[in-house]
Amino acid sequence: MMADEPLVLGIETSCDETGVGIVRGTTLLADAVASSVDTHARFGGVVPEIASRAHLEAMVPTIERALKTAGISARDLDGIAVTAGPGLAGALLVGVSAAKAYAYALNKPLYGVNHLASHICVDQLEHGPLPEPTMALLVSGGHSSLLLAPDITSDVRPMGATIDDAAGEAFDKIARVLNLGFPGGPVIDRLAKEGDPKAIAFPRGLTGPRDPAYDFSFSGLKTAVARWIEAKRNAGEEVPVRDVAASFQEAVADVLTRKAVRACKDEGVDHLMIGGGVAANSRLRALAQERCERAGIRLRVPRPGLCTDNGAMVAALGAEMVARNRPASDLELSADSSLPVTESHVPGAAHEPGGAHEPGGAHAHRHDHDHVHEVSKKNLYS
Repeated sequence: MMADEPLVLGIETSCDETGVGIVRGTTLLADAVASSVDTHARFGGVVPEIASRAHLEAMVPTIERALKTAGISARDLDGIAVTAGPGLAGALLVGVSAAKAYAYALNKPLYGVNHLASHICVDQLEHGPLPEPTMALLVSGGHSSLLLAPDITSDVRPMGATIDDAAGEAFDKIARVLNLGFPGGPVIDRLAKEGDPKAIAFPRGLTGPRDPAYDFSFSGLKTAVARWIEAKRNAGEEVPVRDVAASFQEAVADVLTRKAVRACKDEGVDHLMIGGGVAANSRLRALAQERCERAGIRLRVPRPGLCTDNGAMVAALGAEMVARNRPASDLELSADSSLPVTESHVPGAAHEPGGAHEPGGAHAHRHDHDHVHEVSKKNLYS
């Protein structure tokens, strides 16, 4: 860790977790998370309005906890990064509004970054700088994507994406059918270890010769598993929950890893990075390792805590933006629930020296003449 590397705070509020991370370059200093998942569990899924309210309540305490863990003052920061999209609109707005407020109060550059690109960049905190290009398989409750990233800050290319149900969504729905609660991923992973992955031949979606090579569809798999369970129950037979979990999980991991390795081979890329919440799944990790080793591909998967949504990944991408002199965002930055992955960040309109985000620029001048705001800054950040 070098003292001259950018020190960046990242805020993540795209769904139900309030994440605040602080990094210096590629070194993680703090990763504070406040999750509202238990509040959503009784509804069987995330309720956007509840998530937004939880972010509001958790934001300042989580930022303060991260600063304390990192052992720094907010004034020491070189920049503030925040997930600008994609995600739940209301949840994103809370994070973006907080980041803008801190950036304004501290006179620091603001970087609105892409949630998916952040999931790729977080691997730098564990395994060092990303190879260029990097092939990334991102798997979560909302998306299953194959992305080619020649430059994580400016050039991320979609190779394949979810057509209907994402992998994480399918895990949650099958867990609900099996009465296993929410979220479904961890409990299915646990039960699958005691089951037989070959017990039931569930379908592998979009793997035919005429199907899109890199796109994903788990709707058919979800329906097939639900109907198999329903048939067992209608026949008065006991559902072998562990075998169902193992066979379902195997079908998901098989499709994801098969397509990811194929994409690496087709594009001549010798590195595969897997991220997103489902990347914590033990079978997905094991099967990916097996297939990558056979194909001569180096696999990079962050530890489970960095795979789920967190502020560290946002800070990591923000630090990379600072290090590569990418333009900062304007304070007029808006949340974009459908921000395309091709936009790694949302640059501002004015980047000339002395502009709004430069020392001595427009915002610095306004700070010097706003007594009320100066009092607020003193109370918050002294």
